[in-house]
Amino acid sequence: MFGRPISIGLAEAGARVIIASRNIDNCKAFAEELTDMGHKAEGVRLDLGDEDSIINLVDFVKSKYQQIDILVNNSVTREGYQTLEESTANDWEKAQHINSTGLMLISKNVVLQMMKQKNGSIINIGSIQGSVGPNFEVYGTTGMTSPANYTYDKWGMVGFTKWMANYYGKYNIRVNCISPGGYGPGIEHSFGDGEFTQNYKNLTPLKRFCYDDDIKGPVVFLASEAGSYITGHNLLVDGGWTSW
Repeated sequence: MFGRPISIGLAEAGARVIIASRNIDNCKAFAEELTDMGHKAEGVRLDLGDEDSIINLVDFVKSKYQQIDILVNNSVTREGYQTLEESTANDWEKAQHINSTGLMLISKNVVLQMMKQKNGSIINIGSIQGSVGPNFEVYGTTGMTSPANYTYDKWGMVGFTKWMANYYGKYNIRVNCISPGGYGPGIEHSFGDGEFTQNYKNLTPLKRFCYDDDIKGPVVFLASEAGSYITGHNLLVDGGWTSW
C-alpha cells in the first residue's frame, strides 16, 4: 500500500530507489515509471521468507553501489492472520516468519553495511495498532475484525525499532518507526463509503484516511539530514486517531 508513495517521495528527494518484493515484474515496471519521470530507480526481487534472497539483495546493492544509506521496512504478510480463538501455532508462525524473522534478517544484513559506513537511516513502517489496541467498534456490523497477530507484530516492531536505535546509535545509524493510520485508497477501493469507512472517519479528529502525500514527507524527513538528531522515535501519522 504505502510502498509506492514512499518510493516516489524518496526518488523525488534525489535518492536512488531500489524497489524490492516477490513480484519482480511489478517492481521493474514501477522502477521504469520512476526512471521515465527522470528519477533513479531499479526493481529487484526479494522474498522476506527466504534468508538467501535477503542476503542476495543486500549483496547486490553493496556490490553495485558500494553503500546502503536508507532501508525502509514496509513489507508485511497477512497470511495466517486470525482472531485469537481461531489461531493455530502454524497460522501464527506463518505470519511471524515474515513479519518478525524477515524484518530481523533484512535489518541485520543492512545494518552490518551501515556499521562499516558509520552512517545510515532505517525506517520501519508500523501501524496505529502498534501504539494502541484496536477499537473494535469501528467495524460496526460489517463482520470485519482486527487479527491478534497484527497488533502483536506492530507493537513488536516499535520495540525492535527502539532496541536498534539504542544499540547502533554509536555507529551514527538512526532507526525510527512511522505508524500511519488507515490507507485511504486501499480502504475506499475495497469498502467504498460504507459503514466501516464512515466509522473510521468519525473516530479520527481530521475526519479522513491517510493518503499518499501524507506518508511522503515523514519518510523523507526521517531518511534525510533534516532528521539527523531523531532516532528511536515512533512517528504517528494518523490524523489524530491515537490522541483521544
